[in-house]
Amino acid sequence: MDLTTVIFVVILLSPLVGSLIAGILGKKIGCAGAHWVTTLSVAISFFLSIWVFYEVIFRGLYYNQTLFEWGIVGKFQMGIGFMVDEITAFMMIVVNFVSLMVHIYSIGYMRGDPGYQRFFSYISGFTFAMLSLVMANNFLLLFFGWEGVGLVSYLLIGFWFKRESANYAALKAFIANRVGDLGFLVGIAGLLMYFGTIDYVPVFHAIPALAKAGTTLTICGHTQWSVVTFICLCLFAGAVGKSAQIPLHIWLEGSMEGPTPISALIHAATMVTAGVFMVARLSPMFEYSPVALSTVMIIGAATCFFMGILGIVQMDIKRVIAYSTLSQLGYMMAAQGVSAYSVGMFHLMSHAAFKALLFLSAGSVIIGMHHEQDMRYMGGLRKHMPVTYVCMLIGALALSAIPPFSGFFSKDLIIDAVLHSTMPGHAVASFFVVGGAFVTAVYTFRMFFMVFHGKTRMQEHHRKHMKESPLVVLIPLILLAIPATFAGMVFFEPSLHGFFGNSIFILKQHDVIPALAQAYPTPWAFFLHAFHTLAFYLAISGIVVTWVCYVLYPRIPGILAKGSGWLYKFLVRKYWIEDGYDIVFGGLARFIGNVLWRIGDILILDKGAIEGTAKTTRLLGFLLRKLQTGYLYHYAFVMVLGLVVLMGWFFLMH
Repeated sequence: MDLTTVIFVVILLSPLVGSLIAGILGKKIGCAGAHWVTTLSVAISFFLSIWVFYEVIFRGLYYNQTLFEWGIVGKFQMGIGFMVDEITAFMMIVVNFVSLMVHIYSIGYMRGDPGYQRFFSYISGFTFAMLSLVMANNFLLLFFGWEGVGLVSYLLIGFWFKRESANYAALKAFIANRVGDLGFLVGIAGLLMYFGTIDYVPVFHAIPALAKAGTTLTICGHTQWSVVTFICLCLFAGAVGKSAQIPLHIWLEGSMEGPTPISALIHAATMVTAGVFMVARLSPMFEYSPVALSTVMIIGAATCFFMGILGIVQMDIKRVIAYSTLSQLGYMMAAQGVSAYSVGMFHLMSHAAFKALLFLSAGSVIIGMHHEQDMRYMGGLRKHMPVTYVCMLIGALALSAIPPFSGFFSKDLIIDAVLHSTMPGHAVASFFVVGGAFVTAVYTFRMFFMVFHGKTRMQEHHRKHMKESPLVVLIPLILLAIPATFAGMVFFEPSLHGFFGNSIFILKQHDVIPALAQAYPTPWAFFLHAFHTLAFYLAISGIVVTWVCYVLYPRIPGILAKGSGWLYKFLVRKYWIEDGYDIVFGGLARFIGNVLWRIGDILILDKGAIEGTAKTTRLLGFLLRKLQTGYLYHYAFVMVLGLVVLMGWFFLMH
């Protein structure tokens, strides 16, 4: 095994080793030992990832090698191996950096929690699963990491398992992801059926010929589907579940039941970005299916708009940011759908920085408020928490795409990419992504003004003990504020000029990147362009509207809520989508279960098979007992009667 391979193995397994030590030996090494071993293991992975990033980007390293065969079935070989190119190196940096910040932050946030060692074991294991996903060179290891992040997210969302709400949220996340993963598995099965392999490179090389041949399959007996389209849509179903797109978005808000650092880890750089990464990684497949690309674009654009609207009516600070994540993931998917993969990955990176910053800033607020999360009991915190205030402001400006913060460069590039696209359905998608600019600014600064400005609404015991968070909490905030501010300017030109090299494939007729690169050759040109766009003025309008409604005239939101009647209830009930799922799927499941219980269990098994057998035995015994009278003439009569019957039968038959 050469040195490069050893480094890749260490990057992958280091978080796993830390997780196992903290989980198995947690009681022996104590709380300090648990956070030190896991934090150092992720730090090792992060710093080695920096070396890999340098080697890949600046020295042209490309690695695609199978380390060992996991299983062989006939001619089909299932290997475990790595593919490390530009997109992998990029994701390794993002995942490990955010994970390291979350580890450091959690030392202060989780102090005193009885599950301290278990928590650090989980988050380190989460990092291992995500690295498995992004480093894979085949669908087997991709699926392993895919299911790994799903499993650990279940454990993390339900971390405080004594809460019924946490258990419910964890189960909802697990089940929603299983729905998407069923499609994902069908897609992998389709790859195996038509290509005979699940390794990336052979599949990518074979896709053009299959698409050109127009190979189809029959569904429901008569409907003809393109094989490439069918496989891509099945794989995208997994991305819909993992990246919480409509209609499998329902689990992401409930993930707030876990500790705040978990929200930052899940929402910023790991689980929810897996679907976005997967579509970009599989660009050589999706490019040959315009139907799949249009589907990705429409679902992403609809998610960014409609889920953002729900953030406007939330009162829990973490749930506002959760719906923000849903919306921003929609932007990323919309970019993938118009073949602007590098721009979508650009937003993934900038979003990881400012979303982790927002979640950890919210956690700092929650610490100061003694774990109060309802924004109606906050207000005026800027005087008590100045560092958190500045960090939250930077995150809010980046999320609202206000120049020159990072979110502006990545998010507005997505809007321009959709506007430049000719993909079927791009007009509808354009409306959603542009309208989302106003919605994003409204829910973001509504949260910001309710928490830090206006009249103080906190309870007396909160006010007396209010203070800034400890340094171990603030340092990650400050470190995350740096990329949230400057990463957009740094990565703008690379995202438009082939940063990802051959790791992303785009057909010429779908490529909108050259037009964007020509129109905006520098970050400064794009900065000036902002003042001529509708999205910029919608974002500014959203900030002004929230300032008026929540600072100058704070009674306006209450009046609007009462005056809107059913519309406000419609939004509070989240479009009644979850209620519909509960009625259709939950109600149907309960009905079927009730029928099986009453008919199958009680009637057939209990009363029929078990009690029925006993009753039949007793009845037969009662009847037979009547025949045993003890009188000889009764027995003689029965014998004579039996003889007559037998003789009669004999004569009738002959």
